[in-house]
Amino acid sequence: MPAIQDEGWLCLGEYMFRKCEELRIAVVGAVLVVSGCAKEPAQEPSRQDAAEQSRVSSTSLGALPLVPGLSVAGTFAQKLARPTPLGETTAVHVKLPPPANRRLSDSLVRVVGDPARPTVLFHSDTLARLGAVPSSPGPDFFTLFAQLPDSELERRQENERRLASGELGVTTREAILFNGRHPVARYEGLPVDAAAFGWGEQVPVTLCPLLPASTQPQWERTLMIRDPAVVLDPARTWDPCTGAGTKGGVWTFAHLMREMAQGSGARPEAFVLNWLSLWLNDFQANGDTVPARRKMYDEVIAPWAAASGATSALQQNASTGRWEVVLSKPLDLDIAPFRLLAIVNRIDLARSWDYADRQTDPGELRFLFGLTRPSPWGGGTEATCNLKPFTVIFEYGVPGEGCAPVVAWARQWALLGTYSSFNAAYKAQLTQMTQSVVLRGRAPGKGNGNALNQLRTNEAALAFPWELREFRLADENPVTGKDKPSNGPLRVHTMALTPDDATHDSLTDPDIDSFVRTQVKNGVEQPVTVPTRCTAQYTVPRNINGRPFLGANAQVAPPTHWEGFSVVPTDATEVCARKEFSVNTCNGCHFKDTGTNDFSGTDNVAFTHVSPTSGIPARLSKFLTGGGPGFMFVVPDAQFGAQVASWPFADLLRRHQRLQELANCTTCGWVRGLDTGYLARMEALAGSVPLDVPPGSPEPALTVGPIRDVGVVKQLLELRQDFRAQLWEVPLDFLQPPAARVH
Repeated sequence: MPAIQDEGWLCLGEYMFRKCEELRIAVVGAVLVVSGCAKEPAQEPSRQDAAEQSRVSSTSLGALPLVPGLSVAGTFAQKLARPTPLGETTAVHVKLPPPANRRLSDSLVRVVGDPARPTVLFHSDTLARLGAVPSSPGPDFFTLFAQLPDSELERRQENERRLASGELGVTTREAILFNGRHPVARYEGLPVDAAAFGWGEQVPVTLCPLLPASTQPQWERTLMIRDPAVVLDPARTWDPCTGAGTKGGVWTFAHLMREMAQGSGARPEAFVLNWLSLWLNDFQANGDTVPARRKMYDEVIAPWAAASGATSALQQNASTGRWEVVLSKPLDLDIAPFRLLAIVNRIDLARSWDYADRQTDPGELRFLFGLTRPSPWGGGTEATCNLKPFTVIFEYGVPGEGCAPVVAWARQWALLGTYSSFNAAYKAQLTQMTQSVVLRGRAPGKGNGNALNQLRTNEAALAFPWELREFRLADENPVTGKDKPSNGPLRVHTMALTPDDATHDSLTDPDIDSFVRTQVKNGVEQPVTVPTRCTAQYTVPRNINGRPFLGANAQVAPPTHWEGFSVVPTDATEVCARKEFSVNTCNGCHFKDTGTNDFSGTDNVAFTHVSPTSGIPARLSKFLTGGGPGFMFVVPDAQFGAQVASWPFADLLRRHQRLQELANCTTCGWVRGLDTGYLARMEALAGSVPLDVPPGSPEPALTVGPIRDVGVVKQLLELRQDFRAQLWEVPLDFLQPPAARVH
């Protein structure tokens, strides 16, 4: 291994950089490649087998190979000798994955993003030959131009100094390389060399030379806050089991619902009752009819009404045939039977200008509640709490657009990690942060002026099997599926990335099989090596083969995951495509694809990643923890078993690294947009536009094809100034594909 490290220090020039990249691929592939074999018979594990599997599947991250830090750098900044005609001072070299559209594999130009707001990149080697950039990092890199203020590199160096000083806590030089959500190697980050940048050298800008150590206390304070000092804080929460706390406190179900209901035209109590009543009758979305679960009245509404001092009845309206709740007085929102389990930071969901959007935002803030049916209500103990298998998650989009708001939000979370306890100062800072998101008016362009992205539920308290539902403050277009934010009540919404499990069999459905083996397979990044190099870019369509595809709900066990029945287990791309599709559905993410199937409840969890029935602090899944700091949780492939592939997870570590990278090692620049006229001119010059969109996306109104003519590249460079558009502030690594999608 020392020889590999020495090799990393020698990779200073273009030639040696390419050699380092070849070495990295060889090392990772040799150590972690798993060969294919025949498909095992499809069968579900027994409860004992599932529990045993979860207990023995954690492996030390130290077993991963060590690769040179330079070999994993995906973005380099290089100062130009003189500004471009558009005032850009810096070439940003980005290692793009091979295009989803294979026809563009040898194109000298790549266009990504929304065609209405395109991001255009030029092959770095070609630009070096034309003299447009001083040099190229290698043949896999493409270049765009940006304005990079000197203050940004100075800020980055100051952050590195603070980390090295110990001001932000214990640090580590070693980081984990993730491929999507899977840990695959270890590496040491690289410092930013401002002097070398000033001389025109290529400087990696995406790796932290030091990171705060990934520890349980760090997770608890910055990512998944579930300590009793917070979730049972007497000044900010109220416990329906014991009556302790402050009714309507800032972290209560009541407070979040009151803020959400403003602008809806209904009082908060009626707003909540309307939402709960959505379970009382069948509903349909995208052709998927979801049967009612009228135990919502028995398990939630009626006991809550009684505790509120109201009489209640469930009656069928004679004129409409719909079931309705009749109350003698409104529900007392302050004594809602939903107890806070966790406050969750999902800054890892921060969007950049990826292949679908140009927006950069700070990700999500989530509040996770568990249902209780206390007896007595508000006057008992933990023993009389009567915890139910039912979670409610408020998922807010953190307001802010651009690189600076993302970095500022990340730094606030990172600061929380420096506290030694959940003291008054910690909770005051967390309160300020959460209130800046959840108060009405923080998102003027969204429904009710509320920042909610979606509200999700996951339960088996009302019926079996476990069922997930999704609700939004938006109207979903019945044809395109596009959302239109609007004021009013919470409305049902199709499930993100998840097929209708009522009409599509999870094991034998031809639509699933075809979709996995065509569109998802076409979006798998090449070269693929199972299980170390497996990511895919794709879009799940609302309809497929002329019939609805996305479901209005998702059930778990069954289905436990999704299979492509004709996927070839010896075809690594197909194995990867199957896994990528299934693990991103609600069904797979909440059961077999993530190993969330421990029925014993002693070591892992089942159906949820944060247990609503284990008490406080709530137990976490091994998908999240990896089995603890320093470990990864290894899950056999849900369709083919460990003989073909085992997929490692350590998601809180991944989120920790992303948080600290954003807080301490993100470099912001300004990128000049180009209007659509530029693509029209490109098409006229070259006969085609190398627009790369994920499989499943709508067909663009352009002739798509490669550009191979260096002369055309030169003309396109010169034409940029004629089609200038708005400047956008972005992280310089904004084109790196996100590791996580919705879960």
